[in-house]
Amino acid sequence: MSEVRLHIHLVTGFPKLVQSPLQDSIIRRAQTKGLVKIDVYDLRQYTFDKHHQIDDYPYGGGPGMVLKPEPIFRCVQDIKKRFRLEKPRVVLLTPDGETYNQRKAEELSAERHVILISGHYKGVDERVREALVTDEISIGDYVLSGGELPALVVIDSIVRLVPGVLSDYDSAATDSFSTGLLDHPHYTRPEEYEGMRVPDVLLSGHHAEIARWRREKALERTKQRRPDLYEEFMKRKALEKEN
Repeated sequence: MSEVRLHIHLVTGFPKLVQSPLQDSIIRRAQTKGLVKIDVYDLRQYTFDKHHQIDDYPYGGGPGMVLKPEPIFRCVQDIKKRFRLEKPRVVLLTPDGETYNQRKAEELSAERHVILISGHYKGVDERVREALVTDEISIGDYVLSGGELPALVVIDSIVRLVPGVLSDYDSAATDSFSTGLLDHPHYTRPEEYEGMRVPDVLLSGHHAEIARWRREKALERTKQRRPDLYEEFMKRKALEKEN
């Protein structure tokens, strides 16, 4: 059994929403290899009332419900005590967090422990943000019913970056955004399909030419589809040359 390199603690009021995806594909492989451990914590297990209430109406009135602070505090404190964590990364999934990107994924994948809190309803009591949360993440400018699906997105993106999870680590290192560019086009068998052929350079066996072609296509695709990324990439390269 390999040493656990990343331990993810997922805090949610709806554990059934996340359990199945965590037992399939690359995430399952990572856990089977012993490289990643993922624990799911049900907030209702940290309530003391007979109804196991995790939400309540907002002070000041208005629509919607807010996740109560007590269950979240108790859960996070339990995790910290159980695993002797002094200052773990505690990530809140929320629409008003910073927009998630590959750089953030790489940063989180280097942690030993990451606690993910799934927001829900109208969000969480502000005291959770003030006292517990170190990072607030949004996966895009839209609103979902809760943070469970965004949490799964974050988990998938960081698990695949843990060394040893993918059979070929270069597969992750050369993904879109990891290099600052979108990925180049990919082809596989057959060589021709409905009149469309694989570019000759990819069949040539000339590795330097293939690398050059891929680089050119990545630049071309990024410039066309994400001019913001292209400009940032070119500025960074210009600065590197100056230094």
